[in-house]
Amino acid sequence: MPSLFRFLMIVAIIAALVYGVMLALAEFVTPNQTEISERVPLDLPTPGQPVNPQ
Repeated sequence: MPSLFRFLMIVAIIAALVYGVMLALAEFVTPNQTEISERVPLDLPTPGQPVNPQ
């Protein structure tokens, strides 16, 4: 039975460390916000038709 308690304590400690790291990342790291624009082609090939390389 002591080995079960030791295993559960190790799992609980690892879970607490993972939770603490996730909390620290969420609180202290701010993402960079940038505007992204990408051109989208209007004439997409339909399935079954060959694509003409240009």
